[in-house]
Amino acid sequence: MTSFTITLAQLNPTVGDISGNIEKIRAVHAAHKDTSDLVACTEMIVTGYPADDLILKPFFIDRVMEGVTALARDTRGNAGLLISAPWRHNDGKTYSAILLLHEGEIIAKRFKHHLPNYGVFDEVRVFKAGELPLPVPFKGAKLGLMTCEDMWFPDVAAHLKKHGAEIFVIPNGSPYEVGKNHLRRKIAQDRVHETGLPLVYVNQVGGQDELVFDGASFVLDAKGAPVTELPGHVEHVSTTVWDTATWSCREFEKPHPPAEGMESIYRTLTLGLADYVNKNGFPGVLLGMSGGIDSALSASIAADALGPERVRCFMMPSPYTSQESLDDAAECSGLLGIRHDTVGIKPAMEAFETMLSGAHEDYKGITAENVQARARGVFLMAMSNATGYMVLSTGNKSEMSVGYATLYGDMCGGYNVLKDVYKMTVFELAKWRNTKGRVIPERIITKPPSAELRPDQKDEDSLPPYKDLDDILHCIVEDEMNIADITARGHSLETVNRVWKLLDRAEYKRRQACPGVKISRKAFGRDRRYPIVNKFTDIATK
Repeated sequence: MTSFTITLAQLNPTVGDISGNIEKIRAVHAAHKDTSDLVACTEMIVTGYPADDLILKPFFIDRVMEGVTALARDTRGNAGLLISAPWRHNDGKTYSAILLLHEGEIIAKRFKHHLPNYGVFDEVRVFKAGELPLPVPFKGAKLGLMTCEDMWFPDVAAHLKKHGAEIFVIPNGSPYEVGKNHLRRKIAQDRVHETGLPLVYVNQVGGQDELVFDGASFVLDAKGAPVTELPGHVEHVSTTVWDTATWSCREFEKPHPPAEGMESIYRTLTLGLADYVNKNGFPGVLLGMSGGIDSALSASIAADALGPERVRCFMMPSPYTSQESLDDAAECSGLLGIRHDTVGIKPAMEAFETMLSGAHEDYKGITAENVQARARGVFLMAMSNATGYMVLSTGNKSEMSVGYATLYGDMCGGYNVLKDVYKMTVFELAKWRNTKGRVIPERIITKPPSAELRPDQKDEDSLPPYKDLDDILHCIVEDEMNIADITARGHSLETVNRVWKLLDRAEYKRRQACPGVKISRKAFGRDRRYPIVNKFTDIATK
């Protein structure tokens, strides 16, 4: 019986850290060079993914090619090394390339054929598309190599099968979205069913700006049945042994089923925040702890991502802050084990009132409310300057959608872990986190949300109930539904029209907002590109 051993290297690279990423690759190969036939890494492992316009810098590509050439010289031993990197070909164009290194040389190159150019992806901007690839003969096997997007279309797999490929090995950089893991599996199974070939899917793990790559690499047999799954949201290396007579996998690690539901979202948010803070070199984060659910959940994620010793919270009460909020904020910080300080903003409010009332006779209402939020923002940014800690913004997607947030106030910050999380999901995440150990007081979850910027204020004084608001927003933002279909779900035309207008009018705020973790298929930013100047807002129909 002849065997072929493939090691899946599900790694967490850092964009732009060419030498650091290569050292990570080198360490895995060194550990398996004598026991595996092939060590397979993820998409753009050399540069991190996506590297965006770094690819357009010629000297960046020079550094990549120098690094890969040096890495190739070190690939002594039994195992070939399969990596992915931007590569300048003989025609002078740059391609997204799979490179096979063995015995000191680059022995094969295959270029990505389908370049994604939608949502967060803009590869047509930086790469040239390659021709349909041919199989790579290696150690008696014929490897069908294709990169990420190429698996989502049948033509590449069919072409490889036609020319004799025996197994698919696919480096991926597929970011997390709710429910996407099942979609990836289905697409992979489609390619297997069409060709009758087994498939090895190696996906990147880690956070990169708004994106989080969840790993969850997997192997399918020639019938499309799962053989093994790697754990999600962590680096992991796993080895499979194949019988080349039948290309059946006879040795593999026990599968690690991916997290589902709220656990999957929570782990994604945690990984995204951890990598953003750590890869950017911040010593920790600080945030305003209001006694509300958004700041409580943000603090919980931060403590889990970084450790409570790297999180600092400030309760900044005004004359309108309730005793309940003071107590709830302190209790939540105590349960999380994070440092909690109280600094009142009444002196700042009085100073601004003196300044503004002399300049305008009607200093009250929304102007006075926003001054409170901005006083808090100024304080937090000052503490960020003093400590080096990054300010963590705490607004959720529902608020960001309709502009229920204050520019230069509660929108201050370097990152927002809840930016793509609707309010009702915030409640569910808080409840889920408490099942793993109570860290958020029940009253924070059950009390009506309030910004507490005026007496007895409630969010629903200004907004529809969050259950209705979130449903309408999902219909408009994620599904681009028309008015009739949205009202058919039980929402009044007046409410739908109001939400639509609020959403469009808040675009200028969202353009100035900090980045945050993407979990949906249409997060604010690259996924949804609407004009700020926009008169298509009167959409009421009867």
